[in-house]
Amino acid sequence: MRIRHKARAVLLDHDHLVFLKRGWPGGDSYCTTVGGSVEPGDADLEAALRREAMEEIGGTIGPATEFLTLTEPGATTTVVEHYFLADLLDMDLSRRHGPELGDPDTGDFAPVRVPLSRPAVAALNLQPPALAEHVLRHVDAWGAA
Repeated sequence: MRIRHKARAVLLDHDHLVFLKRGWPGGDSYCTTVGGSVEPGDADLEAALRREAMEEIGGTIGPATEFLTLTEPGATTTVVEHYFLADLLDMDLSRRHGPELGDPDTGDFAPVRVPLSRPAVAALNLQPPALAEHVLRHVDAWGAA
């Protein structure tokens, strides 16, 4: 059985959260976190997270704190997703790069800023559901921090 680790981030941008809006022609769109698989060249989960933030949104992030781990058992590979909370220090879409940008099967993905509030998060169709539940439970505290 193989285990694949992913590093993902809920990004705080002052009084907003930053997610990725995903979608394919003819399908429903949804939001998810910035992040992806840990690559062999990544020193650790946080290094993978920083690389993914640059690739997907051209962003740099501050210190990251892990707040949730979700495990998806599969027939041949178990995926372990590590979710972090981090401040978004800057974002410049012209710095985006990586294999996702040129792959038509990836679909569209673009950063979306939403107010740091329960109603705004509830309206997102944030995936996966366990992440959405966790964010809804904690968004008020994150806003007060």
